[in-house]
Amino acid sequence: MLETTRSSEATVGSLLAQQALIRPADIAVESEGHIQSFARLNERVNRLANALMARGVGHGDRVAVLSENRGEYLEVHFAAAKIGAIVCALNWRLTDSEQSHCVNLTDPKIYLVSVRFKKNMKVLTSSVGTTIVLGPMYEEMLRKSSTAEPDELVQPEDALVILYTSGTTGLPKGAVISHRAFLARVSVFCSDYGMGREDTFVAWAPMFHMASTDLAIGMILIGGKVIIVDGFNLVRLGEIIASERLGWLVLMPGVTDRLITHIKAKEITTEKILMVGAMADLLPPGQVQEISRLLSCPFLNSFGSTETGIPPCSADLLYPDDSSFSLSKQQNSFCTVKLVDEDDNEVPVGVVGELAIRGPTLFSGYWNAEDVNKKDFRGGWFHMGDVFRRNVDGTFDFMDRAKYLIKSGGENIYPAEIERVLLEDERIVDAVVVKRTDPHWGEVPVAVVARHKSSIMEDQVLELCRSKLAGYKQPKTVMFADIADLPRSTTGKILRHEVESMVLRGCFQ
Repeated sequence: MLETTRSSEATVGSLLAQQALIRPADIAVESEGHIQSFARLNERVNRLANALMARGVGHGDRVAVLSENRGEYLEVHFAAAKIGAIVCALNWRLTDSEQSHCVNLTDPKIYLVSVRFKKNMKVLTSSVGTTIVLGPMYEEMLRKSSTAEPDELVQPEDALVILYTSGTTGLPKGAVISHRAFLARVSVFCSDYGMGREDTFVAWAPMFHMASTDLAIGMILIGGKVIIVDGFNLVRLGEIIASERLGWLVLMPGVTDRLITHIKAKEITTEKILMVGAMADLLPPGQVQEISRLLSCPFLNSFGSTETGIPPCSADLLYPDDSSFSLSKQQNSFCTVKLVDEDDNEVPVGVVGELAIRGPTLFSGYWNAEDVNKKDFRGGWFHMGDVFRRNVDGTFDFMDRAKYLIKSGGENIYPAEIERVLLEDERIVDAVVVKRTDPHWGEVPVAVVARHKSSIMEDQVLELCRSKLAGYKQPKTVMFADIADLPRSTTGKILRHEVESMVLRGCFQ
């Protein structure tokens, strides 16, 4: 029985080795002008895997990476995959104290750091072990190492990557992503969107985030090409859009408008793009439709997370010429979803509840967080903390994060519902709704709005809300901010808890 079970297993490292045999000369990775075939990538990965083992890295040991996007980052992922090690993808945007917390939480055995972030190593922890600097030092280590395939037994449920969640309250948590999850995540892209090895993935978003990591690894597994770009480089992205057949072009709030301006200014025409964007709820509808028209492809109406991958509710695509613009979500393949109340009882259609999910794309829990895992995985389901309503047609309407719920005079107010109304107005560039304590109602909503110059005033914002929202849902105060002053996460999401604090401190008009 054991041998039968093992014969059905596949892992990230073993699938790279297979692609090197199937299509050795095909391009696997392009980074900063350097091109690697599958055979060359596999050879370098083997050298790195053997070099790590020679330095004492074994099954289950953590390997930390602190670097901008570059080709070596992907090599570390696959080398760790071949020896059962775990990559800790350190977020260079965190503060020193947050970064030290992430390192102390996972206790890496070895560090790979780029020259750009070498100075950061001094503040991470007092017990930093072996450090390899990417560049000449890294290349010399590979040159002296063997190209032989490592003889290690790695299982699909073994951890491969730890991604640190943004930690909207408190310190970041380490989400553990297994080999099984990475295989399942790319399978969803192939199944639900028709992505294939002919498509190219551009990893411009930070490699410490799932927006790049999931498909940077996944496309290699199916024999596709990955282009690695050092951040949101408009010129380089414009060149790629014009010359490459792309699968998913990731775009996030805060950068979409910049790409629209660049495409228009340079009159860029696209080769072919399967889909663009993410998190349509967080963008003005006009911006969603404009980028979709410019790139001649649908916009991904996504709802997923670091913990779940692109599921549970990202199967819907918004087409540029579709007059019935709706942000209702469709459930993805390969997952089971239910909505539950505070007692974990499933709620009927039309009733708001927290989304719970099962499926192979799920992460394996948070590193060294037994109490949190026990709570979030209760009853054999992962509880996302996101509140939805299921419609009669089977679609889902996103209401909000459960922790953002505003309780006003006994009524439940979901900030996202108010924000959608605000973003529909072309005079509003962005908006966020937060709660403020109130002596009469307990909590009330406050809208913080970024506008085109002074094109809309407070009374006009309130009138806009009065026409589309019940009385108790309407903001009690409207404040204005420059869009650059709204604090954001690495994915472009506005950091709501920081805005709440700024409102209390009187930072907005």
